[in-house]
Amino acid sequence: MPSPEIIAIAFAFIVGITLHEFAHAWAANELGDPTARYAGRLTLNPIAHLDPIGTVLVPALLVLTGSRFIFGWAKPVPINPYNFRDRRRGIILVSLAGPVGNLVIATAAAMLYRLLGPADQSLALVLVWMVFINVFLAFFNLIPVPPLDGSKVLAGLLPGRQEWLIYLEKYGMIILLLLIFTGLVGRLVEFVVLPLAYFLLG
Repeated sequence: MPSPEIIAIAFAFIVGITLHEFAHAWAANELGDPTARYAGRLTLNPIAHLDPIGTVLVPALLVLTGSRFIFGWAKPVPINPYNFRDRRRGIILVSLAGPVGNLVIATAAAMLYRLLGPADQSLALVLVWMVFINVFLAFFNLIPVPPLDGSKVLAGLLPGRQEWLIYLEKYGMIILLLLIFTGLVGRLVEFVVLPLAYFLLG
């Protein structure tokens, strides 16, 4: 039987990635691109966003092996930027929608924690992990490495065709793994995620 903390982490992770992807789909639809809606991704049903490997297998293996770092992903939301009235602005706003959604969830969870207090330990545990995981998802996804949202934001802000982005996409996952295993993502957690999460909870 999984421990209460593992259950809280799993719940917070699934909620976080579900609302992250929903935010992308909602923003794209509002900006004139119905691709995600037609694909059934404009929904809060976690199953629609679940990736069997990234959402289930990889996080489960990391938890079972006692890893201090839990990593995973959902299915990317499909978009067609040619449907946007302003293609560059649309890409930036849709890419930012996911991280902003995670920060909204983290803030709401922190407010509930402050209002309800830690009287119910199970609820408090879930809310605390909702804050930490959603703050992490927000800032991790802003790293400017494909396929993360930060690379699309950067591409939208820079002039030209950004051939470097096309080149980086081939090696994006390798670069991300290097960032994780060299401890750079740990620095992100230490200097950005933890201070902001503690600030929200406090």
